[in-house]
Amino acid sequence: MRRGRLVPLDDDAAAQLFDITQELSAAAGLPAYETSNHARAGEESRHNLVYWRYQDYAGIGPGAHGRRGGVATVRHKKPENFLATVARQGNGIAEARALAVPEQAAEALLMGLRLTEGVDLAALSTRFGLPRAGLIEDAALARLITLGLMWQDGARIGVALPGRGVLDALLVEVVADTLVAA
Repeated sequence: MRRGRLVPLDDDAAAQLFDITQELSAAAGLPAYETSNHARAGEESRHNLVYWRYQDYAGIGPGAHGRRGGVATVRHKKPENFLATVARQGNGIAEARALAVPEQAAEALLMGLRLTEGVDLAALSTRFGLPRAGLIEDAALARLITLGLMWQDGARIGVALPGRGVLDALLVEVVADTLVAA
């Protein structure tokens, strides 16, 4: 800590702590079900799984975000502004905007690939009306599978244990450029 500020760990030290956390949690009977969340089988956070499976959720309370029916909502952060907006318009929403289909598909991939169960590309393709090639870069996926960083089982893809620590870099490679540009 310098002058009251926390100094982030360098990448190697952070990666080492991440690996230790994974090992200790698994040894305690708490395997990862999401990149940074662990639980006994059947005791996973149903609340958080809604986000990671990209299901609809309402943001309630100051600063809350929501995703419902393809619309992103953000509530006022300051409680006094939130309460004033509730009094004025019946809710604390500061912003509501429709999400384009490519943006929704990108969010679904970014969130879903955090889960150890991965994502079902066929289901996403049907849900968003996009072909597989509109969701992911197959050549990159094949390369990452060969490297042991990702896996594929039928239409389901996911991030393998060695890839979890570099998830952000994998997402840049595998998520279709057409979604990222959205």
